[in-house]
Amino acid sequence: MADLQSQIEALWERQTDLRPGDVQADAVVTEAIELLDAGHARVADIGADGEPVVHLWLKQAILLLFRLRSITTSTVGPFEYADKLPLKTGFASAGVRAVPGSSARWGSFLDSGVILMPSYVNIGARVGADTMVDTWATVGSCAQIGARVHLAGGVGIGGVLEPPNAVPVMVGDDAMIGSRCMITQGARVGEGAVLGEGVILNPSIPVVDAATGRTVSRGVVPPWSVAVSASRPRSYSGGVFHLPCVLVIAHLDEGQRHDKAQLEAMLRDHGADS
Repeated sequence: MADLQSQIEALWERQTDLRPGDVQADAVVTEAIELLDAGHARVADIGADGEPVVHLWLKQAILLLFRLRSITTSTVGPFEYADKLPLKTGFASAGVRAVPGSSARWGSFLDSGVILMPSYVNIGARVGADTMVDTWATVGSCAQIGARVHLAGGVGIGGVLEPPNAVPVMVGDDAMIGSRCMITQGARVGEGAVLGEGVILNPSIPVVDAATGRTVSRGVVPPWSVAVSASRPRSYSGGVFHLPCVLVIAHLDEGQRHDKAQLEAMLRDHGADS
C-alpha cells in the first residue's frame, strides 16, 4: 500500500496535467478507490491519542478520480443519470440490505448488516456493521460512521472532501442520531452518544454540559452522553439574540445499551423527541 500511496502523491503533484483518457493514471487511482470500496482502506480513523487521523493520499485519490473521469450516461429502469462515477454494486454478497430508492456511490464502504432505506451514501464514506441509514438520510463524502449506529429519518451527515487535509464527520459506534439532525464540517459524535432530533452540530457550535453550564467542546459530542438542541443568549448592539448550542442533558454508563423507552421519555422531558 505504501507504493500505491507514493504513486498517488506523485500524481497529485502534477494534477493540472492530468486529463480524462490517461489510462496509466486512471489505473493507479482506480486501485486506490477499490481499496476504499472494499473497506481495505479508509479516509480517516481515530488515532491512539483519541484524535482523528486523515489519510491524505486517499482523499487525493478521490479528487484525482474526478479529474480523470468524463461524464457518462447510465439508465436504471425509466431513470437516466449523467455522472462521472458508477454506483456501488454487490449489496447482497456483502450482506447489505438496500431497499428501492437507496443509492451508494462506488468508493464508499458498507459493512455487513448495513440497512439502506431510501437514502444516499457518497464516495469515500464508510458505514459500519449493522448500521441503519434511515429514510432520506444522507452520508456525505468521506464521512466515517461506526457500527450499530442509527441515522434516523432525514439526518444529514455532511461531506468533507476539500481541502484534502480537512477532518471528515465522524460518528462513533452505537450512536443514535435523531431525525433531521445536521452534522457537518468535521464535527464528531462520540461512541454511544444520543442526539435528540433537530440537533445542528459543526465546529462552531458549542457543546454545553447542562449540569455545570460549561462549554465542554465545540463540535464534539462526548461519548455516552445524551444531547439536545438548545440556544444561548448573546448581546449585540441590536439587541439580545439566541444562538444555537448543543446541550448535554445526561451521561450514560460506558457500554450501556440504549433503552428506547427511557431515551424517548428523557428527550420528551427536554422537548426533543428522537
